[in-house]
Amino acid sequence: MKKGDLRLYSRVYSAALHGLEGQLVTVEADMGDGLPSFDMVGALSGEIKEAASRVRTALKNIGYRLPPRRVVINLAPASVRKYGTAFDLPVAAAVLAAMGVVPAENLGEVLVAGELGLGGEVRPIPGVMALADCAGEAGLSWLMVPERNAGEGAVCGRVRVCGVENLEQVIAYLREPETMRETRVEAERLLAEGCAAVDMEDIRGQRSAKRAVEVAAAGMHNILLSGPPGAGKTMLASCIPGILPKLTMEEGREISRVYSICGRMPEGRALIGTRPFRAPHHTVTAAALIGGGRRPGPGEVSLAAHGVLFLDELPEMSLHALEALRQPLEEGRVVHSRLYGSYEFPARFMLAAAMNPCPCGHYPDRNKCRCSEWQIKRYQEKLSRPLMDRIDIRVLVEAVGIEALQGDGAEESSSTVRERVEQARARQKKRFRESGIRNNSVIPGSEIRRYCPLGREEEAFLRKAFQVMDISARAYHRILRVARTIADLEGEERIKTRHLQEAVAYRMENIYY
Repeated sequence: MKKGDLRLYSRVYSAALHGLEGQLVTVEADMGDGLPSFDMVGALSGEIKEAASRVRTALKNIGYRLPPRRVVINLAPASVRKYGTAFDLPVAAAVLAAMGVVPAENLGEVLVAGELGLGGEVRPIPGVMALADCAGEAGLSWLMVPERNAGEGAVCGRVRVCGVENLEQVIAYLREPETMRETRVEAERLLAEGCAAVDMEDIRGQRSAKRAVEVAAAGMHNILLSGPPGAGKTMLASCIPGILPKLTMEEGREISRVYSICGRMPEGRALIGTRPFRAPHHTVTAAALIGGGRRPGPGEVSLAAHGVLFLDELPEMSLHALEALRQPLEEGRVVHSRLYGSYEFPARFMLAAAMNPCPCGHYPDRNKCRCSEWQIKRYQEKLSRPLMDRIDIRVLVEAVGIEALQGDGAEESSSTVRERVEQARARQKKRFRESGIRNNSVIPGSEIRRYCPLGREEEAFLRKAFQVMDISARAYHRILRVARTIADLEGEERIKTRHLQEAVAYRMENIYY
């Protein structure tokens, strides 16, 4: 022990991650009589139990040896299961206070979290945004986290955040709390315009497919692109992030929270400033797509929240993974139930999928297609009716002719299309300003009549379409939502017959299903 008198008991606040939320945890340290030992209790995972060795070694290497006493560390409440290495730093702080190195009374207004290296350095941890919200809700004044995570906590704006690089800094700040250096971040400046690897002006032809993509982006509707290999399906999907509106601060924080929880925040970034574009391989498992595990974490559907989930070669995916998509597409969230509770993750994303019409990709061109009718039927039936019902727009992407490829006609850029999309979104924002609805694709069925009123002519047309197409009630509502978006793109307050015709065409489009 370097200096100070033994206090024998102290406590400091930290937090355990529970899905996207942080739950307040009290870290208590007691130094009592008995054989020298370092015991940790409180429903701990293996990596937390290992904290005893990391803390003891780190303290020794900066000049503070533990006294020859029985040290007991308790993480309360004991009914909450705790994971991760973020408890290293609060355990060290509690031990230092019990040793009298830092005043125990200075620990009452700070939430501490961080991983310790054996040399005393403080390493980054996941989930700092959730910890910042937890500290704010608990009424604490400060959040002390690794320097590389400080920006994430500061973006939340719920509590003052102090970043630390090593254990010596922690001791200095806890001895003199008034010297804590607050991390500040201008969150609004971190939000950027949509970006994409492909600009729409790089795609020749495909006028109808581009229109469908624009409608999908304007209302965040799910879209399926079907066509032969090389027609441009992947390029069209890759354009979508470039025509989506700029993220709102609320959306940016929610996305960043998900990425922070699973440790995917880009190096040096405090906030995800652009809409995600996730494109997992078609061999992705249901667990990787939806999330889960023994300690549930977010999957691709959550990592794509408020952005685009692109699934190429859709029929090649496993049936289990495809059917697992149905609930997230409908509810916009994923709930995993486990022994220690339920974990909820957001899943409000735009699905963009691509497929070939048959295994070889050339059907119905029988000059090129060599697939049997049985092979074609079996290939297309991998996509169930309930799943297809949840896809608002289905469009055929035909092969591009040589005239379009060699032509010098100007194509619209993504920035031009984005202006129209943003205008349509602005109309939706004004319409839904008091309802909490984000966009047309999620208008509740109970509110369809209110937000998608029809005249007599429009009702007669849709009644006939309903009878001819034999569509489900879910598909009926989705047609109305798409028609509402088409009307918004044209600046119309009411849905017209032409808007319904286009919306119905997106359901009837011949994708050979």
